[in-house]
This record gives sequence, structure tokens and C-alpha cells, in this order.
Amino acid sequence: QVSPEQVILSHSPLQLFSQFHQRYMLVAGQGPVQENAHNLGFKHVVTIEALRKAYPLLDMVDLSRRPKELPPPPPPGFPTIEGVILFGEPVRWETSLQLIADVLLSNGNPGAELQDVPYPHLPILACNMDLLWMAEAKMPRFGHGTFLLCLESIYKKVTGKELKYEALIGKPSPITYRYAQYLIQQQAEKQGWKAPIRRLYAVGDNPMSDVYGANLYNNYLKSAQQNQVQAGLRRSPQAASAQAEFSLELRNDCNNSVESCESILVCTGVYRPDGAAPKETEETVFHGHRDFCFDPSLLQASHIVQDVDEAVQLAFKKENWS
Repeated sequence: QVSPEQVILSHSPLQLFSQFHQRYMLVAGQGPVQENAHNLGFKHVVTIEALRKAYPLLDMVDLSRRPKELPPPPPPGFPTIEGVILFGEPVRWETSLQLIADVLLSNGNPGAELQDVPYPHLPILACNMDLLWMAEAKMPRFGHGTFLLCLESIYKKVTGKELKYEALIGKPSPITYRYAQYLIQQQAEKQGWKAPIRRLYAVGDNPMSDVYGANLYNNYLKSAQQNQVQAGLRRSPQAASAQAEFSLELRNDCNNSVESCESILVCTGVYRPDGAAPKETEETVFHGHRDFCFDPSLLQASHIVQDVDEAVQLAFKKENWS
């Protein structure tokens, strides 16, 4: 039996960001994003669709959705947006890209016309940074990391300034691995497990997110005693400050018995071993997010196995449980 408390999704650590829970947050993605935001603690949520209906003149790409006549003004009391949550790639990229940019450029009032671009812009919390993911197609598909790349490029092209994130959550962010460690230790206590947890095992099929993140967190564990909580992150306060802050917060909440995090790469997804040596040009292409530095050593898995079952059996063997 697996309980909901044992499952971590890319957005789960957003529960920690309580300083934003009372703000009016624009949420983007697909699926029950409004319900997900509420479940994470956010009290005031505005969807892209609600914003589009309030300001129909903003969404102009699809000719069939353009207003045929001058629309009424926004309903009275429509809130000023105070932040943005990017859960995952939306269905209509052009609509989300346009409206998110409108909110950032208008300081949360897309019906207003500001003379100057507000900067720093409204806080952005982004989840799930994978550039690519593997589906049934022979080649990988665009992931949310590609959507973020589009938003970053558009914002810089329009304003000349860098898009900044309050936090980047999901693999390979250390916040996510730290949160996972916290929940694992909670579960161990509930099960009455007395022995301290020394090693974590991270299983995944994407070297650029799963393996990179596990190795980055392994570096974090090694450097935690020296308070170098941004190990492997670009030395940018805007990129790393929130990540460091919440990693430290979690550090205070649980013991520090964990010494390492081993990465286990499986061959059932993006990574497909073909027996041939990788081309030199492929080694230099970094598919990770802009705010994470490229260190080729972080892409080298501790172990490579065929599938998740083999990965679990490997962990059992290494822990003398088999």
C-alpha cells in the first residue's frame, strides 16, 4: 500500500512557500491546476482561462476566439495578480505565454497601460524543468522546460532584462530532493524505524533531470556542513536564494543522518543505451535549465540498470535487504 503522504509530485514542495499562500496567484498548466494550488495551501487562485475571459482582448492569436465586438470591461473586483505559479506545459502555449507576459509587464493589472516595465517583476514559482520527456514517439517530446525557455526568451527580447524565478521546483532542484528526504524520514518515524537513514537512492530515466538532480543533491549533502547549500547552482542570488532558504528550513526540521544520494539510471525512457560511444558534440549539449550550471560529471549515474525493478533490487542488495 502506498499512501498519498508517500508520493511527491514536482509541485509538492510548494507547500513550503507559505509567504505566497495568501496572495492572488496566476496558475498555468493543464489538468486541475486550481484544485492542486488550493491543496498546496494557496487561498486565492486565478487561472489563465479566468484571466482570458476577464480580458478577452489579450488573446488574439486564434482568430476564432477573437471578440467579434468590443467586450465589456472586466468584472468589478477582479483581483490584481500578485504572483505566478507555473505547474507544467499548457495546451495553448501562445495564450499562456501572452497572458503571463501581460501580467508581468503590467505588474498584475493586464488592463492597465504602464509607461515603464516594472522590474523586478512579480514573483514566479516554476515546477518541472524537463526540457524533453519520452512518450510513444520515437523522439522525445517538448516538456515544461521548453515552455520556460520560451517565456524566458520572450521576456528578455521584449524587455532586455532577465526573467527571474523565486524558486525552481522539481528535479533537478535541491529543494525537491531535500523535501523528499524530509518526507522519507517522517515515514521512517511513523513506521517505528529506529536506525538512521544514511543513503538515499534516486531512480530515473533522464540523465539531465533525474541523475543530474540526484548528483547535485549528493554534492549538497557533502557540502552541507560548510553551509554551501547552493552547490552546483549558478552563483546568482536571484536564482539560488529561495532554494537555499528553504533547504535550510528543512535542515532545521529533520536530522542530518543522510550522507549520500546515489543516482540509478534506468533504460526505459529518455536514456537509451545503443552500445555506441556518445559523440563529442552530444556531450556538450546541456538540456538543463538556464539557472543550473553545466557540470558533465553530474550527468554520470552511480549505476545503470534496465528498469525500475532492477533499480529497487540493486538498492535492496546494497542495503543488505535481499
